Amino acid sequence: MGQDVSQVLFSREDRIRYRQKVRRCLDVFALMLDDLGFDADRPTTGLEIELNLVDADAEPAMRNAEVLENLADPTFQTELGQFNLELNAAPRLIEGAGFADYEADLRESLGRAEELAVKSDATIILIGILPTLTPRHLVLDNLSTNERYRVLNDSIVAARGEDIELDIRGVERLQTHTDSIASEAACTSVQFHLQVSPDNFANYWNASQAIAGVQVALGANSPFLHGRHLWAETRVALFEQATDTRPDELKAQGVRPRVWFGERWISSIFDLFEENVRYFPPLLPICDDEDPVAVLHAGGVPKLAELRLHNGTVYRWNRPVYDIMNGRPHLRVENRVLPAGPTVIDMLANAAFYFGLVCDLAEGDRPIWSQLTFSAAEENFHAAARRGIDAVITWPRLGEVRVTDLVRDVLLPRAAAGLDRFGVGAAHRDRLLGIIEERCRTGRNGSVWQVEAVRAAERGRGMNRSQALHHMLRRYGELQRTNEPVHIWPVEG
Repeated sequence: MGQDVSQVLFSREDRIRYRQKVRRCLDVFALMLDDLGFDADRPTTGLEIELNLVDADAEPAMRNAEVLENLADPTFQTELGQFNLELNAAPRLIEGAGFADYEADLRESLGRAEELAVKSDATIILIGILPTLTPRHLVLDNLSTNERYRVLNDSIVAARGEDIELDIRGVERLQTHTDSIASEAACTSVQFHLQVSPDNFANYWNASQAIAGVQVALGANSPFLHGRHLWAETRVALFEQATDTRPDELKAQGVRPRVWFGERWISSIFDLFEENVRYFPPLLPICDDEDPVAVLHAGGVPKLAELRLHNGTVYRWNRPVYDIMNGRPHLRVENRVLPAGPTVIDMLANAAFYFGLVCDLAEGDRPIWSQLTFSAAEENFHAAARRGIDAVITWPRLGEVRVTDLVRDVLLPRAAAGLDRFGVGAAHRDRLLGIIEERCRTGRNGSVWQVEAVRAAERGRGMNRSQALHHMLRRYGELQRTNEPVHIWPVEG
């Protein structure tokens, strides 16, 4: 969904032509998977980080256009809300000191963005959901000015045909409704990209699905929304509900949601693109002039623009990506399950755990997905989103197990082995996985820290919930800039 969109009204002819083009792209993609040489020589990785802007009062700052203009840096882009930005790190290998390179580049980019944001009376926060957001912030007028967001909003609202209801039951309960997708802007994530070959894609996607619950449990950082204490990773529930195009009747009929965990293990990347075309009507029927059949027959690399655009409007937690770089096509798994923050080093620890573990599981002799049912993987994912680092999940040969015990006893050694396969330097491997181990030992991730800090402000300082959330967020911003991992952050301060 990164491309600009100017067309607002779509005709019947637009939709018919788009559907035909998507299916033609799918046919060409199948031929490419059989015959074309995809770039898979070395396992390149990538990171995207969604950011929040806040003002001196810890309120959302609707200033992304001004900050982006001052930055004049293509690695920073708009996101859905005017208080959001996105940072795209340059792709790289993680062998040797690759993670240290990521850390240096991210800290430099964020530091420069912070300097310019301050000139716009704003500061940058890395967090899953800004705890000071209220319904008055999440309205249509606060969407970013790029027309594609308005078009997407109109398409989703029209498809649903009624207001979008939010009903999240956690420690407390939130019930509200909205007439736009603006609530989705509250969800800010970090996304990990891993380039893989067509032959290995299914193994890496299946492995990513199998460990999604573990990732969320360890990295949860979104316990508050609209002043309510909800799930450890409320972002999961919010994203699933805020972009749901289905009224109740279609839900009852079993129509698939656009934010989707999936429903089965796969044997090819083609399975995912084919499901997208089969199950989901187009939201943005915008056609490109390319004839993919002619391009392929001429020995070129088709863009498959319609198939890629359609794929961008199906929000899988692990999304398949087809892309072209330097004239060569490649495939990526885009892992989208984790929130942003709390710090650069925390996010890189999450990245190291993901890249290492998914590699070891995908390349292992006995696939984890042959031992774990898909429904159990999905249940693990939602249990982890609710309970976070305290979650109990299901794992082969262990049955029900505390996620912290599973990680320390079983998964960290496998993640280390996977990082060794990538050629990651031992010191960098041990530093990052050591942060994951300490999170498990202390039982403290971003979500736990936020809850503890709010409770301390309410009970120790006599603040009401709103005051406590603002106080916590200001303290969070200060500690974020130290780049010390969240498990050692002091609660009082």
